[in-house]
Amino acid sequence: MNIIAEIGTAHRGSLDKAGELIRAAARSGADTAKFQIVIAREILHPETGTVPLPGGDVPLYDVFESLEKEASFYASLKSMCEEEHLEFLASPFGPGSARLLKELHPRRVKIASPEVNYTALLKEIGSWNIPVILSSGVSRMEDLKEAVEILMPGELTLLHCVTSYPAPEEDYNLSVLPLLEKTFGTAVGVSDHSLNPVMVPAVSTLYGARIIEKHFTLSREEDGLDDPIALEPEDFRLMCDRIRELEELPREQRLSRLEKWFSSEEIRAVQGHGHKELAPSEQANYGRTNRSIHASTTLEKGTVLNPENCCIVRTEKKLNPGMHPRYFDRIMGCRINRRIPSGEGIREDDLDNPLPDSMPRT
Repeated sequence: MNIIAEIGTAHRGSLDKAGELIRAAARSGADTAKFQIVIAREILHPETGTVPLPGGDVPLYDVFESLEKEASFYASLKSMCEEEHLEFLASPFGPGSARLLKELHPRRVKIASPEVNYTALLKEIGSWNIPVILSSGVSRMEDLKEAVEILMPGELTLLHCVTSYPAPEEDYNLSVLPLLEKTFGTAVGVSDHSLNPVMVPAVSTLYGARIIEKHFTLSREEDGLDDPIALEPEDFRLMCDRIRELEELPREQRLSRLEKWFSSEEIRAVQGHGHKELAPSEQANYGRTNRSIHASTTLEKGTVLNPENCCIVRTEKKLNPGMHPRYFDRIMGCRINRRIPSGEGIREDDLDNPLPDSMPRT
């Protein structure tokens, strides 16, 4: 089992803070420390506005912009991880951050759930020929099939995930893991956003999880984006110890050990129904947390689309979503038939020439 401490941007741009987090993660039993390589314009449009997060409504574009760092910052993170015998892992969110990460020669790369449908990014990362970890939150089976087809036959691990912060433990449906493993022929694991430090990771060992990822912080009282739902070192150590304890047992003995820690009702609730579908707590995020094609600036009627005046970003709550990212290259050179405000999604019916009927739509 590989246990990932998702530090993300909890360092808030400080190498000293990052060093504290890395050392604490190592002492708490992590195998890997994961980070996010942030370039704001690759993730959101400035018109996104505030986004509801565990700590309250946040002007997320502005926060991401404040977290942008030069390549040397991430090189230092990697060196600090290596000093603590942790694997350095990071998520890029677009072509610029992907180039930066590639220059660091990582052993593996992590793709976050909202980028499952970002086909151009998947193709770029697939060309690196290194192992990929793909989170599967806020996605349906057909979304995963398209992503896996792009990334295979490279080494791939799917992390079952619920894109909600925090995610209710009973939404986790961990019995879906064997279905994902069988359908896609990949290793599987869990990226857990629930508040209980042990329940979801521990029960996932019944279903073949090989990776557990949990957000990590020095204190939930800090002001990092994910700190309110992250594990503090003591709870992270408890999680790691329980997972290692279960690993030592034959599978048939793990359930009896779990029943000493949790009630049968709690275990059944987190096991779920075994079908891949959107969890109740993430349904409202589908099509908004994911990527779509948006206007980079205000586009007047008759404007010809090009890579400078449109972009692939997360929609979030305020803006209207556009077309699936798979159509980005296809619509370059198309003329639009209405005025599209800056940041709004570009839809098929905004084009003078609609896409052929033979093309799939989502």
